[in-house]
Amino acid sequence: MVRAALAFTAVASFGSAVGRTLVDDKHSVYEPSLLLNELCQKIASSISDASDVYDAASVNYLEDISHWGVSSTQLAACSFEPGTPEDVGIALRILGETQTPFAVKGGGHTANPGFSSTTGVQIAMSRFCDVDYNPATQTVTFGAGLVWDDVYAALEPYEVNVVGGRVTGVGVAGFTLGGGYSWLTNQHGLTIDTVQAYELVMPNGTAINVTETSSPDIFFALKGGLNNFGIVTRFTLKTFSQGQIWGGVIFYPPTSLDEITKATANFVARNKDPKAAMITSYNYLAGVPEPTVIIFYDAPNMPDEIFDEFLAIPALNQGIGVSTRSYFDFVKCILIPPPRRIIFDSFSTTDYSLPFLERIVEEANSMAIDTLLNTTTFLNYDVEPFLPTLYTHNKTPSAYPPDRTRGFMPFEIYFAWELPVFDQVVQDAIRGTKETLQKYAIANGQSDANLAVYPNYAIFDTPLDKMYGANLPRLREIKKAVDPENVMGLAGGFRF
Repeated sequence: MVRAALAFTAVASFGSAVGRTLVDDKHSVYEPSLLLNELCQKIASSISDASDVYDAASVNYLEDISHWGVSSTQLAACSFEPGTPEDVGIALRILGETQTPFAVKGGGHTANPGFSSTTGVQIAMSRFCDVDYNPATQTVTFGAGLVWDDVYAALEPYEVNVVGGRVTGVGVAGFTLGGGYSWLTNQHGLTIDTVQAYELVMPNGTAINVTETSSPDIFFALKGGLNNFGIVTRFTLKTFSQGQIWGGVIFYPPTSLDEITKATANFVARNKDPKAAMITSYNYLAGVPEPTVIIFYDAPNMPDEIFDEFLAIPALNQGIGVSTRSYFDFVKCILIPPPRRIIFDSFSTTDYSLPFLERIVEEANSMAIDTLLNTTTFLNYDVEPFLPTLYTHNKTPSAYPPDRTRGFMPFEIYFAWELPVFDQVVQDAIRGTKETLQKYAIANGQSDANLAVYPNYAIFDTPLDKMYGANLPRLREIKKAVDPENVMGLAGGFRF
């Protein structure tokens, strides 16, 4: 905890405008300037007792800067844990006046380097950890520092749920601000379709409650527009009745690839039940296929026929992977071990036909061999089918997706590796494999160039128009009106 003078030395991948590099640009050691030290002190002396600033010697600091992937972590000059919206506003005013780089971290699950990390001031939202369920309005308000596991656990005793993340450990803030595909999306839409209000600290430091009626432009922009319009400290979402579900993770041997692919194609073609959802993951660890399928049904009993093909394929965890359980227990069982260095890339599809899925497997097999040469340890190609009605649950316009007139689905690719020397090589490799599969999908009627890319899966240099389409001019105008001094431009992420 700091309320006095601060002294920092931090290793970073690049220097900051408010510090100096002591070695060369490729392997730089970053030493924050006196100006930055003084700025951390100024924040510390200006905030209330509900908040704190930490230096690099603190355990809190290490927690504040840490991310799911090491490649998404930077050593900040100091970390700031706000405890009130007012203290968030104080810090934003100071950062804006001094034009100091900063970052805002919720759960820290982003794969893009520098999106929620910085060599300036790291804002960690961990103290915004409240969950307040209102049975009268059937809504829940929760803090931006939580992960979805926390929200599910708090709501389980009330037998209600929200449209939230699908795997354990995902932060509520970035997920919601980017759109939010859920196990419940076929029934209720995206997470942003269920948001009733945002508690937002504006770039000028003023805290406001944003609803569709109070601030329609900002409400629209926050529904998929990420952290361009200030810092959201709390979200209010609709809740839905939730009983036990049936589902789990099935691990298959490499010899099952063909059967899994056929079963996935048949599920996509035949399923009409909004309670059913699944993800087929073509995983490769050290070049060896490790396919998994996650199946979900929003009822306590196994549905007739929908998942029979998957259950008939011999599995490594036969009989123990799938069961009747609580929703919270189901999400907890989908554990993705924290990797070292990571990157995502993505494009959207309108269908997953058998030939397209077979092409994905062919490409994945080829990449698994090629990328072993650059020590890529893990490859993942995720097939995430949804019903074509997924965008019809809310008629209110949103930043993402820019077009709700037809259904489309995200296709995610995820690579992990060990050494920073291979960052550029692996990033180029994931772009290349994405482009190969996207060209095939377009040529064979599974996609087109105008389908919006899901912001939460998009690699860091994805053009804004690929995610926001015709909404981009309006979003830029809202950004200018809300943030004329471009304070949020000091933070990482996709910038309008």
